[in-house]
Amino acid sequence: MKEVSYSKDVDALLIELSDEPIAYAEDEGEVILHYSNDEKLVLIEILDFRRFMSQEVITQLLAS
Repeated sequence: MKEVSYSKDVDALLIELSDEPIAYAEDEGEVILHYSNDEKLVLIEILDFRRFMSQEVITQLLAS
């Protein structure tokens, strides 16, 4: 895993798995999966993240 970040502006957790360019994405409800041309998973977005996580976890993410 390359990087995990939280975007407070859009309330989304971003899990970057690769530096490969994103070719397309699939929307799975609150999760968006981004793939490269050769169908490798590059990025995972979890939307409405505050709804899924405790306030303690969110506080830890915002502090880092």
